[in-house]
Amino acid sequence: MKSLLYSLLIAALLVACNKGSDSVSPGAGVGGSTARFTISGNNLYTVSNTALQTYDIATSGNPKKGVQIPLGFGIETIFPYRNNLFIGTQTGMFIYDITQPNNPRQLSLYTHIQSCDPVVAQGNYAYVTLRSGTTCRNTAVNSLDVVDISNLSSPKLLRSYPMKNPHGLGVDGTFLFVGEGDYGLRVMDISDPTNVREVQYFDSTRTYDVIPLQKRLIVTGPDGIYQYSYADLKQLKLLSKIPVQP
Repeated sequence: MKSLLYSLLIAALLVACNKGSDSVSPGAGVGGSTARFTISGNNLYTVSNTALQTYDIATSGNPKKGVQIPLGFGIETIFPYRNNLFIGTQTGMFIYDITQPNNPRQLSLYTHIQSCDPVVAQGNYAYVTLRSGTTCRNTAVNSLDVVDISNLSSPKLLRSYPMKNPHGLGVDGTFLFVGEGDYGLRVMDISDPTNVREVQYFDSTRTYDVIPLQKRLIVTGPDGIYQYSYADLKQLKLLSKIPVQP
């Protein structure tokens, strides 16, 4: 229930923030890396624990259920980028082509050891966090994987970076934001994806997921939803907070 509340509140915030913006195209969805649904064009895509479901929402008052694609077990997250969907699972990352929106086509599957797995993408790279935890059946791995997706049909691991307990993540230009759960928030410099460097570490900002957009960072944590300005990365500036009861 709490995850659903977070998703709905974030969606409302983003709609309000994006009105009048020229940088976000109509029909584009902006969500966190732990989202289980997303919008691209006139289509809504959702993931259950086992499948990808499509919906035609060209007529908002009459959405039409489309194809359902079985994906196996342990499906966790969905992230849209360009004409592709990046689907995080407990054992890897699916990449689907949605050039034909109502008929997603699998391009590849990047696999890793069993672990929780949010994913975001930008340019020729995807960024994947692996987190230990009982629901992921893994107690050892906490890392950030950088994956080369220049060939979407054959993604390749470039490098892994140790983390404490990474949850959601978000990318904006040369910066990557990684939520470390109860351990805080990391700001990473990804100007060279083969040599990711930490810029700032805010150990007091408990973070489950992040959405960076136009120098504003929406953070979900155990206490609620926060909106920060990151115009100055050396000092995140709190703009607003929506408290949520644990």
